[in-house]
Amino acid sequence: MGSSLRKFPSLPLRLWTDKHMYSVYGIRLGYDFYAFPLAPGVTSNPAVLLCALLVPTLVISRPTIVPGECPTAAALPLDSHCIEPLASTGIPKIAVYEHTPHSSALTVYVDSLQQMTRKAKATIAVLSTLIAYVSINSIIHVLRPAAFVWSAEDWEERSWIASSRSWFDRKSCRWLGICGAAHIQTVHGEFGNRDPAEWVNAQDAEPEAPWRSFWLSGTSESEWDAEERARRQIPDYVFHYAPLVHLYSGEQFWPGDIAEHLHHTTPTLNYTPIQAQWDHPTLADLDELNKWGPRHVFLTSNDDVQTRPPWLEGDRNIPQTDENHKEESWADWDGRIDGDIPGDTEEDRAKWYDFYQLQQEAAAVHESNADEHFQAQQILKEEIRRRYGGEEIYDGGAGGRSDAPAILVVMDKGNGIVDAFWFYFYSFNLGNTVVNVRFGNHVGDWEHCLVRFHNGKPKALFFSAHQGGEAYSYEAVEKIGQRPVIYSAEGSHAMYATAGVHEYLLPWGLLHDVTDRGPLWDPLLNSQAYTYDFDSENLRASTFSPSAPTEWFHYRGHWGDKFYPLGDTRQYRFAGQYHFVNGPLGPKFKHLDRHKVCQGPDRSPCVIKNYIEKGKRPRRWGSSRPGE
Repeated sequence: MGSSLRKFPSLPLRLWTDKHMYSVYGIRLGYDFYAFPLAPGVTSNPAVLLCALLVPTLVISRPTIVPGECPTAAALPLDSHCIEPLASTGIPKIAVYEHTPHSSALTVYVDSLQQMTRKAKATIAVLSTLIAYVSINSIIHVLRPAAFVWSAEDWEERSWIASSRSWFDRKSCRWLGICGAAHIQTVHGEFGNRDPAEWVNAQDAEPEAPWRSFWLSGTSESEWDAEERARRQIPDYVFHYAPLVHLYSGEQFWPGDIAEHLHHTTPTLNYTPIQAQWDHPTLADLDELNKWGPRHVFLTSNDDVQTRPPWLEGDRNIPQTDENHKEESWADWDGRIDGDIPGDTEEDRAKWYDFYQLQQEAAAVHESNADEHFQAQQILKEEIRRRYGGEEIYDGGAGGRSDAPAILVVMDKGNGIVDAFWFYFYSFNLGNTVVNVRFGNHVGDWEHCLVRFHNGKPKALFFSAHQGGEAYSYEAVEKIGQRPVIYSAEGSHAMYATAGVHEYLLPWGLLHDVTDRGPLWDPLLNSQAYTYDFDSENLRASTFSPSAPTEWFHYRGHWGDKFYPLGDTRQYRFAGQYHFVNGPLGPKFKHLDRHKVCQGPDRSPCVIKNYIEKGKRPRRWGSSRPGE
């Protein structure tokens, strides 16, 4: 700060104020002027004048207030000096006013200073944390890249991020984990934006569904001998205990026909088409795509899924019940037993809990008489076909028929153990929402329920849900007559044992499924049934549906689109969760050779519950793949 010292003559000096003039010596520091009076004769004495010039050092730390405007000490925010004349002589003097500590103005000043200090510290803390996070994140990415792989999509993160044209988006994704922020859209009722006129016209122009014939492309039944028929027979109890499925009443994407699904997709090698759109794969040649490197082959939708094409919605496949169908009260249908189950001892459970252990201990393998077995199944076969033709066989309130066939795969695992896998396909999986933003959509969706039998008696069931699921004893689940009841969740189609809200993955219910008693689907009324030998990988069409093709089962690729690039406006990612993920693999890769009922690794324990816990999260296994 600059300063200047001015010597005034002994005559009165015109010192500019609002009202007065004074004879003083003054010093100006910046914008403040500091003045002090001198007695007559002082200016003519150099020594005295020098001493007088030292006086400003005593006062420059406090502001000086002009005469006539000197307030009371209580009104001053800081200690101050004030020039005022003596009453006796009229000569100005410097008065010192010290500020009292109880001044409200000082309190405000101190509070403001403290707030500024706190804000500065908070800003420094946030910036330091951000810098530390980015630095540590970068180091771990270099040293342990696998630590950031939470799903199959993450293995391709580098090329996925590079697909965005926005530099800001790429950096935000790389350092902050916020990818495609400009693409994020909040949920507004129904998914996508369908143009009814467009799809109605397309349906009118479409000829008779060509995919219907796909299901009749299997081998001829006349080629089977008695031994072959025996291998293709499915025990009657598998049908007697076939599960029923309650779809969600507000479902947007209903069961799908895999033959129709193939008609509306094009095989791609990652994002590159393998063949022309018009050259549709069929159920009889789908396995030929394995030559392209199966895990990189995707059945990619020919339509933008966000326009909701009818084949994706599947509303034509909503289960329909007969007009003369008579419903019974739920009290008569519910056959649950909570708690201890009569006859369920450790010795009895050991006979079917882990079939592999039984195989190791068994001295011989049970063999059935093929001819007798064939005759026993003919009665059931004829009854089912009568129902297939429209003549109802009353079974205690069964549900409706869907045009989308369910898939039944039956495996005889020896020692009286038979596993019946019921697979349900949907052309689209609608992901769930977190804070009104949707994650986890994918084209193609396979869900399944396993019923394990021992010596013809149902013992346990497994309900798949996302990358996990739950196992229950047969007695614990709800039943209609003797048939178990499954509840399919809205959008995700995850399977649960009860209606209600089911939390999974995140705490506080942020990510959850919802089920209710919507349309009741009886898969037995329209299903394609197979027997399967896992060791030889031999899938056979059963005597129940002898013309069903088998080649589609061996397809090793994905049943939907590859997850969209970051540059696609439909895609975004936040906290490791993608808006669109890869389509799932098929039934062959659902751990069909499992030793226990649960889908997880055989070495992991499998808890079979004798009761139903509402709202309990389904168990997850790290070996499961996304999109399942």
